[in-house]
Amino acid sequence: MTIYLDHAATTPLRREALEAMLPYLTEQFGNASSLHGPGRRARAGLDEAHEKVASALGATPREIVFTSGGTEANNLAIKGAAWAGKTRGHRIVISQVEHHSVGHTVRYLEKFGFEVVEVPVDRFGRVDPDELDRALNTKTILVSVMMANNEVGTVQPMADIAERVRRYKGVLLHTDAVQAAPYLPIDLDELDVDLLSIAAHKFEGPKGAGALFVRHGTNLLVQQQGGAQERYRRAGTEDVAGAAGMGRALELAVAERDETTARIGELRTALMSAVGVDAAVQMTGHPTERLPGIASFVVPGLDGTALTIALDLAGVAASTGSACVSGSNEISHVLTAMGYADDEARGALRFSLGRTTIAEEVTQAADLIVKTIAHQREAATKLAGAMPVLKADAAAAERTGVSAG
Repeated sequence: MTIYLDHAATTPLRREALEAMLPYLTEQFGNASSLHGPGRRARAGLDEAHEKVASALGATPREIVFTSGGTEANNLAIKGAAWAGKTRGHRIVISQVEHHSVGHTVRYLEKFGFEVVEVPVDRFGRVDPDELDRALNTKTILVSVMMANNEVGTVQPMADIAERVRRYKGVLLHTDAVQAAPYLPIDLDELDVDLLSIAAHKFEGPKGAGALFVRHGTNLLVQQQGGAQERYRRAGTEDVAGAAGMGRALELAVAERDETTARIGELRTALMSAVGVDAAVQMTGHPTERLPGIASFVVPGLDGTALTIALDLAGVAASTGSACVSGSNEISHVLTAMGYADDEARGALRFSLGRTTIAEEVTQAADLIVKTIAHQREAATKLAGAMPVLKADAAAAERTGVSAG
């Protein structure tokens, strides 16, 4: 049986969320925009979901826009705010370690005359508020800094960032809280952001459901036309079942947050200690200001993709980093921004724990991880030793015209 340590990629749908969804997948199937009884009952379910998500975030129901996930929420926030503010300025400021749904979106906007400034991070992946301050000017219309990183778990100093942004009148502040929402307390008045994105499947809700908090009074140019849904901010027939499941999952995640974060934080510490951190296996991310469930490493000299495949065969589900680039040869832009060389970044490994992770799994996984790294290193050493012989054989074959195969 597989030990699942990839909760940062996605989490299992919890039973309570499924139960909240089932009525709207069966007998309460009405369109929430319809005026008849089935439609009104669907509308009531959607309204309740708005209330639950808003309550969990310290917002009002009218400030919540349901989307198809975190990527759409980030796109709506970035593009909507950029186009709405184009008459005032054209500069957008982000960090170098943003999720691709932010980074790729701002690069797309560059084609239309927007200026993008990426603020560097330190070796731990943290933004220096002073560096961000230097990137701001009177032409800045939007700042987007993720609350916590999805690859290394580093938590950003959002209070200090918000304080710097507020020195410039009219500049909007967005944060991608997709990874942070289950584990960090979110009080939107205290956080002082204008826009915040979350995704249900990161806290045991359904895939395909997300939400964007839009502070009352924030000007946002709608990106999807065709209907009056979500107060004219996101056209399209609402996924009532997805919203209901998301609302219930977030409600429970917030209620259980203190217990969950304390428990998985201890498990993560135990995992990192068992794996060991030295010159051969290096921890990535901030040592203390990080999400409780993410244990991230680089293993210099080894290939992270090969390691995750070997771990999968051994019975441990892990990743090299963001699930959005898994299977590609792309080196993590997060680790590159943090100053890791390419040969180090290629050895990235991420283990992410969740509410359902238990101590026995972590103990078993740690043993398998240590053995797998040792086996892969031994294989790499043997291959390196064999390379001169293979090269010599190939050279000799080329001289004599005989195929080495």
